[in-house]
Amino acid sequence: MQASFTFTGTPETYIASRGPDVPILFFDPAALHTRFALFQSGFPGLVTYAVKANDTIEVIENLHMAGLTTFDVASPVEIARVRDLCPDATLHYNNPVRSAREIQMGVQAGVASWSVDCISELEKLIAQGATGEIAVRLHLPMGGSAYNFGEKFGACPEDAVTLLQRVARAGYQAAMTFHVGTQCTDYSAWDHYITTCYDIAQRAGVTLSRLNVGGGFPAHRDGVAPDLTAIFAQIATSVERTFGHKPPKLVCEPGRALVSECYQLLVRVKGRKANNILYLNDGIYGAMAEWRDIGPVKRLEIMRPSGDAVTDQVDPFSVFGPTCDSLDRLPGIVALPHTIQDGDYILISGMGAYSNVTCTPFNGYGVVRRVTIAP
Repeated sequence: MQASFTFTGTPETYIASRGPDVPILFFDPAALHTRFALFQSGFPGLVTYAVKANDTIEVIENLHMAGLTTFDVASPVEIARVRDLCPDATLHYNNPVRSAREIQMGVQAGVASWSVDCISELEKLIAQGATGEIAVRLHLPMGGSAYNFGEKFGACPEDAVTLLQRVARAGYQAAMTFHVGTQCTDYSAWDHYITTCYDIAQRAGVTLSRLNVGGGFPAHRDGVAPDLTAIFAQIATSVERTFGHKPPKLVCEPGRALVSECYQLLVRVKGRKANNILYLNDGIYGAMAEWRDIGPVKRLEIMRPSGDAVTDQVDPFSVFGPTCDSLDRLPGIVALPHTIQDGDYILISGMGAYSNVTCTPFNGYGVVRRVTIAP
């Protein structure tokens, strides 16, 4: 349950005592346990974890220690990682397109649940001897999220009916699943999907063993924390209204919303030029890759090398990463204290998801040290 290094103190005291010159991801185990407890107590079903959001040893082991038993894995590498760290864990392999060899590896690892979104992938699972549950993945043309998974995965309702019938005929536990889209802020999306899944099951004449409502739960990226309990309530109400007194068992697979709060990213100003141009020691080729795709995390604290906060009036800045590529720039402008200078630090909260896992070594950068903060 250790990161690469454990420090007793706070990010501020770490800065003052060590003066780091490489990006740091500060891991807070207590924040991860608190977040899992929120899902565990609030979501009306099984909580799994989408490993792709953050596959570090400390995250997987701490979630398992907190009571999480099921992991959503999307590749043989993730399967092996979870099996190595948590040998007794249940595996859901919900990447709906797999090679025959990947299916074989999943079968050998004892995968309990699979998803499909087309007949050819379903027949491939059957041919390779997959067992357990198969969930038909649905896609609906909806907005309300940072980006839509439907361009890549998901069957239309008509095809989902045919797939569900084939799953049942083949003797599998028949289920359905969907993904409302990354960072979804339209809570009614879950209602629309649940209602459509009910309609599909009715048309197919198939009783669903489970309904996986996927991920898409939003994380706190700006000044307003999303109300996850409202989403849980929406899901429960929708299932009760549609399925009545015989609902399928529910599953969710949060990634971002489960781990975002357990890491803070510390970056350092490498230089400041005229016209409010800053250069940092990390950027879009590193732990801030998502800023280019879904916008910045706006939860910033600025500190001097002493660890003291800088709270001066803010100005708009153009901010670049450390590489020699001009594309390595944070989108738009960033509001920062007008007195920010070379050697100062920026501590960014809510950076536990899609940060360390998306880092590249491009141009010799991308090394982000992980530090566990102990109380």
